[in-house]
Amino acid sequence: MVTAKGEPTRSRHIAPRPIKQSRTSIDRIGDAITRWQDKPALREGTWCRVSEYSEIRLTMSGHTATVTMNRPDALNAITPTMLTELNDAVLKVEEEEQIRFVVLTGEGRAFSGGVDLKALGERELVNGKVGDILDLPARALTGRLSSMPKITIAKVNGFCFTGALEIAMACDLIAVANEARLGDTHAKFGLRPTWGLSQRLPALVGLARARELSFSARIFDGVEAQRWGLAALGGPLEELDAIVDSAIETMASNSSESFVAYKDLYAATERLAADQGLVYEAASEYSFTDTAERLADFR
Repeated sequence: MVTAKGEPTRSRHIAPRPIKQSRTSIDRIGDAITRWQDKPALREGTWCRVSEYSEIRLTMSGHTATVTMNRPDALNAITPTMLTELNDAVLKVEEEEQIRFVVLTGEGRAFSGGVDLKALGERELVNGKVGDILDLPARALTGRLSSMPKITIAKVNGFCFTGALEIAMACDLIAVANEARLGDTHAKFGLRPTWGLSQRLPALVGLARARELSFSARIFDGVEAQRWGLAALGGPLEELDAIVDSAIETMASNSSESFVAYKDLYAATERLAADQGLVYEAASEYSFTDTAERLADFR
């Protein structure tokens, strides 16, 4: 919430309560997901606490945190170090009660050009995967961006390819510059997605369009991304900051506790059929503390 003066109040974020269900075919959807979560290195984020950042920047102002990938000379290409720092920054932001919105963007001409293959050195890539050195922290990051009790926004200001696109799609919203260039180039380099693209891209643009984009590995612009539904917000590059700021201002007056419920319920659409999702929605419980206050003037 915000005060009459426009200042953020300290909202209490409450994680969704898991709903216990009997073991059915519905429950098997989580089996593949949890296999990588069992890795000791990913538990509680203790593996990635960082005292100083070298490849990203983290700034906080009011109710908004901005995480900036900061390797502009390399088009913000993704390295193991960057992923470690991104995970740490997201964990720090999640612990800040006053932060309600998280903006992820890139310095310079790119959101991110994707994985920096040079950073892998002579490491052999097996079966089209970039390997656990990138896969594990990247999946931890995308999981946090999609599930954390904050609204996450990918501000795609320029080039956004492959792994970077996977990270952007893990955010709740994508805002894109018309001039940006995006693409899934896995097939161009004999690779396959491992950070969620095969599930998130079809959910956003439809299966037919996702197949065409992945099979062709072609580059598309921000206008197309908006038209297909990949990006919810967009406009000319020089207006992108204002577009994101305006969207945050519009959302800021609404309930953070509603945001938590919506994030969990919308996430269910990625793993459940419609009839199963309706059952999940009816059965789910969330803690709300601001309803009476918000309804007071209408009752």
